[in-house]
Amino acid sequence: MTLNNQNELVLKATAVLESLAGGNPEAIMNYIHPDQYIQHNHGLPDGRAAMLGALAHLKEIGTKVSIKRTLADGDYVALHSEYDFFGPKIGFDIFRFENGLIVEHWDNIQDRVEKTPSNHTMIDGPATIKDIGKTEVNKAVVKSYVENILFGKNPDLLASYFAGDHYIQHSPHIADGLSGLGAALRGLKERNVEFRYTHLHQVIGQGDFVLTVSEGLFDGQHTSFYDLFRVEDGKIAEHWDVIEAILPAEKRKNPNSRF
Repeated sequence: MTLNNQNELVLKATAVLESLAGGNPEAIMNYIHPDQYIQHNHGLPDGRAAMLGALAHLKEIGTKVSIKRTLADGDYVALHSEYDFFGPKIGFDIFRFENGLIVEHWDNIQDRVEKTPSNHTMIDGPATIKDIGKTEVNKAVVKSYVENILFGKNPDLLASYFAGDHYIQHSPHIADGLSGLGAALRGLKERNVEFRYTHLHQVIGQGDFVLTVSEGLFDGQHTSFYDLFRVEDGKIAEHWDVIEAILPAEKRKNPNSRF
């Protein structure tokens, strides 16, 4: 796919997400497939009509959307955004396109935490994509990290993925550095808080940014983990995430998998 085609998909995905705040149905009508739209957000029914039906309510409650980062990888576009609906939130949205129309959507949303041990916010940091030619290499680095470290296959390799203690952390309860990550993981273990990744579902990357979508358990709850990494010279340099508990089956408004 050419860069121009990717840019076009990003513009379409951006317009659809921003329409949730503006209440204008035009982007949804123009860019979402009328019959084949699969919704993985369990709070909404399947199909384009459900999105259109939610617009008036979203506008009424003063919904705001500010997109901070965009990634385009083949037919997929991922957006990293700041929301305001029922309070400030941070979210990731992923859209899959077929023949120029959106046919599938996944997301993860978490309440924004203002005070963090790293003194970074959940959304700040660089947004400009670099090293386009290293996309596949960087995706491989991140995939390897998720499988070896987060899945626990080879935890002794942890330090090899980082340049010393240089690691900028935006996860709201973890301090900067590899030392901060280690301290947070030890703290969870000491409090007997279960934190486990079990399945890696998607790896979406462009240049030095790579987003992974994983499934697992956190504090006894079935959980969806979205992790965004920035890779620098083959090492993980920065990390953002959004963690959301998965609704039990009886509360879901569509029958689709969360992933």
